[in-house]
Amino acid sequence: MIRRCGFEDKGRIYKVVNEAAKAYKGVIPKDCYNEPYMPMDELLKEMGAMTFYAYEAEGQLLGVMGIQPLGDVTLIRHSYVLPSYQRKGVGSLLLNHLIRTAPSRRILVGMWKDAFWAVRFYEKHGFKLLSDKDLLLRRYWSIPERQREASVVLGMEKAD
Repeated sequence: MIRRCGFEDKGRIYKVVNEAAKAYKGVIPKDCYNEPYMPMDELLKEMGAMTFYAYEAEGQLLGVMGIQPLGDVTLIRHSYVLPSYQRKGVGSLLLNHLIRTAPSRRILVGMWKDAFWAVRFYEKHGFKLLSDKDLLLRRYWSIPERQREASVVLGMEKAD
């Protein structure tokens, strides 16, 4: 079942994000990887800035994904699925739900360029790599310069 998360879910979201983000170790620049990948104070800040949705089964959060409307675009943020549930459709169900409910036609997602599995996942769902990633990352994301250098942006136009 897909449901909207609240602050009472913070511990379970924290677990999903940090377990799934271990895949970045040795893939993204060393100076951009920490354990935990997303500390609780950062997660709480992000939860205040966007809405998280979860795929839940038998009382366990198996995957989470955030959505953040920003003016003329909607950002998909923080897409994570517990490792033992990856490649089983959880991420696709969450993404399709967020695409359907996104208030903007244009949907963007930023990610580490070396996270090839994530890039392929979004391409499989109709997203395309965008050439103006630096402009987009500066306009819609508040991330350090080092992260901008190591990131890409993919986008799609939602059908009416």
